Amino acid sequence: GSSIITSNTNTNTILLHHHHHHTRSLLHLSLFLPFLGLGFYLSHAFKPSNLTTTTTTHLLHRLLRFCSRKRVYYIMPALVDYCGDDDLCSGGSLYANSYPMDSSLLLSLGPHVDLYCPPRKRSRITAPFVFRNDIFECKQKPSINVLPDECLFEIFRRMPDGQDKSACACVSKRWLLLLSSIRQDECVVSEKEGLPQKIDNKIEMISGDNSQESENDGYLTRSLEGKKATDIRLAAIAVGTGGRGGLGKLLIRGSNPTRGVTDLGLSAIARRCPSLKILSVWNVSSFSDEGLAEIASSCHMLEKLDLVNCPSISNKGLISIAENCPNLTSLTIESCSNIGNEGLQAIGSRCPKLQYFAIKDCLLVGDQGVASLVSSASKSLMKIKIQAMNITDVSLAVIGHYGQAVTDLVLAGLQNVSERGFWVMGNTNGLQKVKSLTITSCRGVTDLGLEAVAKGCLNLKQLCLRRCSFVSDNGLVAFAKSATSLESLQLEECNRISLSGILGCLTNSGSKLKVFSIVKCMGIKDSVSGLFSVTPCKSLRSLSVRNCPGFGTTSLAMVGKLCPELQNLDLSGQSGVSDVGFLPLLENSVVGLVKVNLSDCVNLTDSVVSAMARLHGATLESLNLDGCKNITDASLVVIAQNCLFLRDLDVSKSAITDFGVAALSCAKQLNLQILSLSGCTRISGKSSPYLEKLGQTLLGLSIQHCNLISSSTVEFLVGHLWRCDILA
Repeated sequence: GSSIITSNTNTNTILLHHHHHHTRSLLHLSLFLPFLGLGFYLSHAFKPSNLTTTTTTHLLHRLLRFCSRKRVYYIMPALVDYCGDDDLCSGGSLYANSYPMDSSLLLSLGPHVDLYCPPRKRSRITAPFVFRNDIFECKQKPSINVLPDECLFEIFRRMPDGQDKSACACVSKRWLLLLSSIRQDECVVSEKEGLPQKIDNKIEMISGDNSQESENDGYLTRSLEGKKATDIRLAAIAVGTGGRGGLGKLLIRGSNPTRGVTDLGLSAIARRCPSLKILSVWNVSSFSDEGLAEIASSCHMLEKLDLVNCPSISNKGLISIAENCPNLTSLTIESCSNIGNEGLQAIGSRCPKLQYFAIKDCLLVGDQGVASLVSSASKSLMKIKIQAMNITDVSLAVIGHYGQAVTDLVLAGLQNVSERGFWVMGNTNGLQKVKSLTITSCRGVTDLGLEAVAKGCLNLKQLCLRRCSFVSDNGLVAFAKSATSLESLQLEECNRISLSGILGCLTNSGSKLKVFSIVKCMGIKDSVSGLFSVTPCKSLRSLSVRNCPGFGTTSLAMVGKLCPELQNLDLSGQSGVSDVGFLPLLENSVVGLVKVNLSDCVNLTDSVVSAMARLHGATLESLNLDGCKNITDASLVVIAQNCLFLRDLDVSKSAITDFGVAALSCAKQLNLQILSLSGCTRISGKSSPYLEKLGQTLLGLSIQHCNLISSSTVEFLVGHLWRCDILA
């Protein structure tokens, strides 16, 4: 291996030291030649006539023939960066870059080519070689992994999107990350490849294992949650969706605790999915300004951005979004401790299409940021949601003045806003277009402020008050008188509201109130003291009174007289309601009840169900009697005879038996679709033939906790009711 081999080939003279080592060099050189567009020299195979000629001479002769024919002037000057002892230079003299010249070390390949081989050149291919007579063997094939990233980058960017790139991405993590780092505008696509092509449905594109995929609203959507959210999956999604126009919507909920989502994964999405329109990131602490800046610089079509509990995002990242994403229409920021006023100011001034803005629990944001954004985006901003923020009356005054386009407003947990803030917001008359208003846990909401809001929001249709402990009956009645367009009113945990306030609101609400909901209002007492003559509210269609312990028989009777047009009634959890109060409501209703929920009304009996079936059987579609322990088979008999349009029936935890189920199955025109018998301990396997008969129309059946129904009965029902989902 240390001897000098001399071979004369025409005018070319080859002198080579250490043929074993330089054979490796030539092989390494051959790896790069195809990328020059010159072809691989081994494709022009040379078969020597003399079998005793060494393998080294054969390889060198092939290379000489190739170089002489193609007249190579340089070899990979841009892709390969050699240095020091490994310099590979093009044209001219090589002497200055290398060792003192020794003529025995020069390969003369032609008048325009100089190739210099140093005496102790470092090997670049580690595969061992074996020389045996005229046979050249390689124990291990040279791997393409010896190519530097720059070479692979140039190769990959010339590949068409789709199957080829997906296949390459499966080779290794290195290749996947390289492919995901190529921007769409860096890809070199031929004219033929650029034409639209039909994607073969049989080809499974690499797109991230265990990720959820859908195409809602025309967007290709991916969702990663918990341990499934990693950079590798994001890179796979980026590469796999490139052939289908790129990702349109990305949702990330949480992150893998050991190898979760970082800027690297989001950067891959940014480079490969420039058409991304919706990005939602929740609970990812390692997602920082750098990753958000990558998204901003590449995804100029971004329309919706949600950042929830991303502590590494600051004003810098938000400013980059403002500067690069002019189409942003929706922004949600929650529990991002490093975002402050500057970021919101930039969004307000740079995003003229912003329509939705929600912010919660961002300690560095104050009046300056909120007021600046609202005032700057006053012409486009339609929905505002502010929760648990350290803002004052100033912000509400700005919202009241500049919220000219606002239709939906949510204010929650604003402890520093006083009565004056709500009063000013209502009296500035800037909220003329507000249709929905939700106020939760705001101490500044009083009778005075609520009345001012009603006068300032002339088109208000929906009001929801939660945990507003300073609103009394007087404020509620005054609001009802001023809000002439109100259609829906919800009161939850407003403990100063009494039965007098509810009746006064119903009387003075005008002719448009359709929905009234009262939840957990502990101030309601079942008393008639101090009540006055009231006018019926004929517009009300839906009444819900839930978990109000003081709302009993007297209260229900009074409300029933005021609401003759009721269609939907929900009294769930009202244990104080009895037959005495419920029957007047049934008798006073003139249009017919459609949906009735009486779950956990433990004092109701068969008398109520019988009256309901007789008076409203022609309209009743849904009846919930879950937990009504006094309901027996008698109720089911009457239902089977009168409720022709009943579709949903729940008699869970009641006193019905097999006889009641049999009565239902004998109904001539009953077409039940949902039947719940859960917790009916008196129903046994004897009901199976009746349930089978009901199963002709059933789509859902619950027989959970029916202890007398055996597993064999369940198997029988599952086998025969193939159209029905059975819970057992």
